[in-house]
Amino acid sequence: MKVAEQLTELRGLTAEDLRAKSKDLDDQIFRVRLQLSMGQTESAGKVQPLRRERARVKTVLREKGVKD
Repeated sequence: MKVAEQLTELRGLTAEDLRAKSKDLDDQIFRVRLQLSMGQTESAGKVQPLRRERARVKTVLREKGVKD
């Protein structure tokens, strides 16, 4: 999915949905980092896209004037 499409989709969500998505992304980032530290996965490239998506979600929340 392209960034512009993703932002359009995120802007259509409610503040509560965005908060839930942000929390889910935090959880995913934590799990991937934990797996990396324990050597269970070699895909270190999974963390960066998750972090970027979380930043986009937080940006849209801020645009809406909502604190996370």
